[in-house]
Amino acid sequence: MRLAILADIHGNLPALEAVVAELERLQPDHVVVDGDLINAVPYSTEVIDFVRAQSWLVVRGNHEFYYLDFGTERAVPGCEDPDRWGQLHWLVENITPAQGEYLAMLPDDCTLYLPRTAPLRIAHGVPGRNRTGFYRSQADAAIAAEILGVREHTLISAHTHVQIDRHVTVEDDSYSSLAADPHAGADLYLHGPRPHRHWHVINPGSVGLPLDERPLAQFAVLESVPDAAVRGGWRVTHHAIEYDRRPALAAYASTGMLEAGGVISELFYWELVTAEPEIIRFYRWAASNGQDPDRGAIRRIFEQYVDATGRDYYVRERDPLR
Repeated sequence: MRLAILADIHGNLPALEAVVAELERLQPDHVVVDGDLINAVPYSTEVIDFVRAQSWLVVRGNHEFYYLDFGTERAVPGCEDPDRWGQLHWLVENITPAQGEYLAMLPDDCTLYLPRTAPLRIAHGVPGRNRTGFYRSQADAAIAAEILGVREHTLISAHTHVQIDRHVTVEDDSYSSLAADPHAGADLYLHGPRPHRHWHVINPGSVGLPLDERPLAQFAVLESVPDAAVRGGWRVTHHAIEYDRRPALAAYASTGMLEAGGVISELFYWELVTAEPEIIRFYRWAASNGQDPDRGAIRRIFEQYVDATGRDYYVRERDPLR
């Protein structure tokens, strides 16, 4: 059994089309999309229609909830501000009601019980928390603290836009420290059945917006194998393929998203150019200088950031449109 795992398409139709062309060559048995179909790159509506037309399993990510929660009591505080949240406003105006209903009916996570294979848990972050993600350098205990409630030995997680293939093991003494942390599943440890001590954590990377300094369309293929070959029963092969980013970059201006979305849309553009976490870098700089872009004056803070760092020059040097 071979599964193609896609995640974090983020409205990047050219990247998705390049991945699909590669899937035609690889011929997996099934395709799974692990959240964040939309937002960041201007082709969200086209991506929704493309994915809807396939017989793929799809779960929601946090960016689907930005859209679904907008205008409700669940909305992100302050998202009515067009300077900070213009990107979301543009998205809300462009997604059709039928497309929104499709997103609303997607599950948040799922477990696959394919014949003659080990169970496989799939969540955009971790079950119940779609903004929790993992990194290559993270300590095993830190990852285990987030997934104590996952009973399956293999977890497909996304969200961080970085390809990961981690076998996470914690020893008995590690469980004592986890149980002492109220944020690490202590109630489960003390009152529930004892969790197992090994997980295979996989992130397929981002199709549309990778953040590992490689501007490539990334995904993974999982193959069911005996547990003696790979603990947990699934072997992962990561893929990263070149594609032409110029149509997606040009669409920021031609669709009106760049003008409507302001600083956040510009930072998403930068991420598509550099494959680096430009939004995180900007927010960290702002925090280190005692400023909060979420509380007004985001354009002024961004201009100060550019003046102080020269980051715009770094991006321009790498921009395929320039």
